Amino acid sequence: MAADYSNQPVRDFTIRVADERDMAALAALRRSWLEERGGAPIEDPGFEAAFEQWWRVELPRRTFWLAEVGTPRSGFTAIGSLNVVEIVHMPRPGARGGRIGHVGNAFVLASFAGRGVPGALLNAAIDHARERRYRRLLLAPTSGSAAFYRRAGFTSAGESLLSVDPSAP
Repeated sequence: MAADYSNQPVRDFTIRVADERDMAALAALRRSWLEERGGAPIEDPGFEAAFEQWWRVELPRRTFWLAEVGTPRSGFTAIGSLNVVEIVHMPRPGARGGRIGHVGNAFVLASFAGRGVPGALLNAAIDHARERRYRRLLLAPTSGSAAFYRRAGFTSAGESLLSVDPSAP
């Protein structure tokens, strides 16, 4: 049985599946990711509306996880996120279609990156893939993240992709 990430404390943060209430937090993380990479604020007053529109289109085939710090009393602050797109392969004569997942948009605020947050988000995605019986999880790592994913068991799956079999121990 897979772990329950709904609000399970992991060290000093929680990992849970994001929902409609988290749209603003996810958009803020996306903005922070791009601003961290670029080293400067990005002026785009229409970004949040565009993100909301994208979220609504993608939600039926995507699962988002959110990492947070805080308590119910003090409130929660989003510190990272990751999502998996489910890809259902078309059946063909003699074989039924299967499912794979594509991990994307993984981001953790720099001040939390060394506290186990990236690994906890990735473990949630791998558990999800196992539950959904995906044949594999794929991702296109950045040059800085490839070693992290390789340590987690991902192996080369072509020129720029890494893959893991979620049913493997």
